Amino acid sequence: MKQEYDFRNAKRGAVIPQKGKTRITIYIDDDIINEFRNRAEMAGKGYQTIINDALREYIGKSKSTLDEDTLRRVIREELKAV
Repeated sequence: MKQEYDFRNAKRGAVIPQKGKTRITIYIDDDIINEFRNRAEMAGKGYQTIINDALREYIGKSKSTLDEDTLRRVIREELKAV
């Protein structure tokens, strides 16, 4: 390890930049965030991914193809209902 480092040209930011994503701060009611966390746990995904999917569906930009995750989720929901 060096005794001294040169930070004159350093920049603050994420360690690993995310392409196509933007970090924001948002206030969401506790009951809403808890519901998304519960749904995310059942789906085996992160709650932010579930929120992103819900927003995408709301604005009409949801994926039109049926992927494996969606199919598994639908089957789980239908089996739970029976």
